[in-house]
Amino acid sequence: MPQFDVDLFVIGAGSGGVRAARVAAQYGARVKVAEEYRVGGTCVIRGCVPKKLLVYASRFADEFEDAAGFGWQVPSPAFDWKTLIANKDREIARLEGIYRTNLERAGAQLIEARAVVEGPHTVVLPATGERITARNILIATGGRPADQPHFVGREHAISSNEVFHLAALPERITIIGGGYIAIEFAAVFAGLGSKVTLVHRGPHLLRGFDEDVRTTLEADYKARGIEILLERTVARADKVQDRLRVTLCDGSTHETDVLLSAAGRVPYTQGLGLAASGVALNERGAVMVDEFSRTNVPSIFAVGDVTDRVNLTPMAIREGQAFADTVFGERPTRVDHKLIPTAVFGTPEIGVVGLTESEARAQYAQLKVYKASFRPLKATLSGRQERTLMKLLVDGATDKIVGAHMVGDHAGEQVQLLGIALSMGATKADFDRTLAVHPTSAEEWVTMRTPVA
Repeated sequence: MPQFDVDLFVIGAGSGGVRAARVAAQYGARVKVAEEYRVGGTCVIRGCVPKKLLVYASRFADEFEDAAGFGWQVPSPAFDWKTLIANKDREIARLEGIYRTNLERAGAQLIEARAVVEGPHTVVLPATGERITARNILIATGGRPADQPHFVGREHAISSNEVFHLAALPERITIIGGGYIAIEFAAVFAGLGSKVTLVHRGPHLLRGFDEDVRTTLEADYKARGIEILLERTVARADKVQDRLRVTLCDGSTHETDVLLSAAGRVPYTQGLGLAASGVALNERGAVMVDEFSRTNVPSIFAVGDVTDRVNLTPMAIREGQAFADTVFGERPTRVDHKLIPTAVFGTPEIGVVGLTESEARAQYAQLKVYKASFRPLKATLSGRQERTLMKLLVDGATDKIVGAHMVGDHAGEQVQLLGIALSMGATKADFDRTLAVHPTSAEEWVTMRTPVA
């Protein structure tokens, strides 16, 4: 039996890698974890968590505006970007400390350096040349901002990494993209007072989401003053004194202070030595794995966004847990990549679980669609015209709910609970016999009685 320095070497200390390392160490494995940037990964350091903090900040503008309808006389508020960023940075540092402590308590050793795979059982630390042998290697390096789109002056654009560290709130910002990242930052900067232009090459925002969700969001964003330029791309960006002149593919131009490329993320596998070590990658550079997160090299595994399966933090955590249970806990565990609740933290918020209407129609011949669109109670006094959308998709043959979609306040919180119900196989009859909690928006889920289609 060959001897190794460790039982597990993890490359990447994000959500998936840390969970795998901690659980493996708790099973008694000797574990080392290498991280070249900061512990916590994209989600904690420059993704979900800091983004949600900025989302909260941006929504206070609505609260101040709405307060007048409820009798509050609020003086004109003032916002300070530097205070927000400093407080955000302090909270992220605290969370990073917790991640470090959890690794240490579990008995995993953290190496703050880049690591590269050199073979089925060997990694090397380029900074020192040290080689470490491992019975198993786990790739958990996550993703990075995509280099696309390419255009003249691309070097003037920032990515979703740098946007968290802008020196000042831009008066004008142009955002390229139509997915989660672009949608969320458009709402953030609009709420904080920036003039936002959103440029997307597709016919609608949020490709892959239900059409009613997409069109509802677009209408709400336009009402908030966000300029949405669909079926257009950026052709060039030119530096003009202290601003940028953006030229689109149709020849139109506009000026902006910041150009944010938020056209998605790609697996971070560049320079990790994977291909040279025989690990199969797909055309996007993602590590190809089986249902147990094992690559074609039996001793090398991968979890999280680097596999480009379902790029969500909770999924990376679930995959990391399943990997450790399988390899070190002697409990083979597969991860279900279906029926995944997810939220888009724009304003308004989006929460979805299950199939879109077009997907459901392709699978179910007797599909029933239930829909509610209304002004929430709070808006009746605030005067805000924003509407809430709720939509249920039901298989008419079995009465099983196969999709739930919401646009409105606290949609992310609601869809988490809807995910439980759908994962248990809830039917429309189950919802119908559930007593409504009144007055709430959530009661609409159990009071929709007549299908619209």
